[in-house]
Amino acid sequence: MPQAQTAVQHWFTYPNIDPVAVHLGPLAIHWYGLSYLVGFIAVGAWMARPAGRRRLGLTFEGVQDFLVYALIGVLVGGRTFFVIADIVTKHDASLYFGDIPRSLINVVAVWNGGMGFFGGLIGVIIAITLFVRKYPWLTFGVLGDEVVVLLPIGIALTRIVNFINDELVGNLCVPDQPWCIKFPSAAGYRYPSQVFEAMLDIAVLPIVYVVYRRRPPDGVVAWTWFTCYGITRSLAEMWRQTDLQLGPLTGGQLLALPMIAIGSGLIVFALRRNRHVDAGRAAGKLGRPKDSLAV
Repeated sequence: MPQAQTAVQHWFTYPNIDPVAVHLGPLAIHWYGLSYLVGFIAVGAWMARPAGRRRLGLTFEGVQDFLVYALIGVLVGGRTFFVIADIVTKHDASLYFGDIPRSLINVVAVWNGGMGFFGGLIGVIIAITLFVRKYPWLTFGVLGDEVVVLLPIGIALTRIVNFINDELVGNLCVPDQPWCIKFPSAAGYRYPSQVFEAMLDIAVLPIVYVVYRRRPPDGVVAWTWFTCYGITRSLAEMWRQTDLQLGPLTGGQLLALPMIAIGSGLIVFALRRNRHVDAGRAAGKLGRPKDSLAV
């Protein structure tokens, strides 16, 4: 007679961490908001260090000015993408436009839903484009290089918070594996895809840093991160449950795979162009010393 199959001993149980990090009276501070805050602090601190400000030709106030641009880009782009994706996958727009004007609050209600990464990325790209027009000595490549070095920290933290919030759960483990987890919101044991993606995101950090230290032509660092994210997101989608599938590709892969081709092409373009702009020196040539730039 066949022997009974031994039950899988799972290594982890879902921790059931409160999505609210701190309660201050009626104010609730969520881990999700804190992950964005830490990400912005990391990017801002890197840009504001002396070497970063010299390369950019910006004061602390100039760096803060850019962070405002980036914040608006992330919020508007990320939320817009989320709303569009939610309508497309559910084939229903009534939550947002079913009872106008009251339902319109759901368009901006990030506390009831979330943000879309690809929309936030587009928002930041637009923010960089607008910002360099305000500071004529800056180029997209120079600013982008400085922005992306510590960006993986913020992205990885956001994925950890997705795990805490019991959202973006992974596919069912078939066959079951000991590292799979029973999420409260989903049936069966599933891959902790949020944690897997966070690990892939943080693995990009040393790659981008090493490329930055080699002082390549402007834009190479930014497009290296862009390409790496396309790779890591495409891999992470293999474990992540998707609401949109087109043939063998998930919705995330449909957006991430082109990033690999686009980023690789722009790396080659930047290397061939071989442009090294000293933004700090350019700012000085405009008669505006680095320590007294108007912002």
